[in-house]
Amino acid sequence: MARYVLRKLMLQFNLPNLIAGLLFSIIGMSALSYGRKLKLWKPSVIGAVLMVYPYVVWNIWLLWIIGCGLLVTLWFHHDE
Repeated sequence: MARYVLRKLMLQFNLPNLIAGLLFSIIGMSALSYGRKLKLWKPSVIGAVLMVYPYVVWNIWLLWIIGCGLLVTLWFHHDE
């Protein structure tokens, strides 16, 4: 069982997954710091989710769809 999980994790380190994870994590870190500085909870929560979800989602299409959806949500809730 441990070998299967390790092999599954090792197969997910491809370039599109790494780029998406890095991109969405950097944007999430910026949104989190923005929300904490202005004491706004919505950008803080969306930023935290943007930083964490690439570790759980391994499918490249879902990674980009969820990330873009969270960015659109962040765009509409960044100043509330």
